[in-house]
Amino acid sequence: MPRVKRGTKRRASRKKVLDRASGFFLTKSKLHRSAQEAVEKALRYGYVGRKRKKRDFRSLWIIRISAACKQAGLSYSQFLGGMKKAGIDLNRKMLADLALNDEAAFLALVDKARSALAQTE
Repeated sequence: MPRVKRGTKRRASRKKVLDRASGFFLTKSKLHRSAQEAVEKALRYGYVGRKRKKRDFRSLWIIRISAACKQAGLSYSQFLGGMKKAGIDLNRKMLADLALNDEAAFLALVDKARSALAQTE
């Protein structure tokens, strides 16, 4: 079997790893082995972070809706239950945006949810 030295392919591969590791601390941006480990770990964190971001935003929206509901004198769960009974189907992202930017519209939704809860009881 002939000997393979890999020449340009090895250089290109290492250059790609070092380019991805630019900005890392000390040897992690200079030496290939350290850089490769750091880049692999960073890619794993990036993958996990993309999944986690969805969780974090949903929890932020819930916190914002809950705070606005508390100011209106209703709990978060009562509000969502009332919305469902009233047949209003808005996702949490839109509700959080209304709670933050358009208080009058959010209070109108709270009133509709409250009246729907009162009708069922």
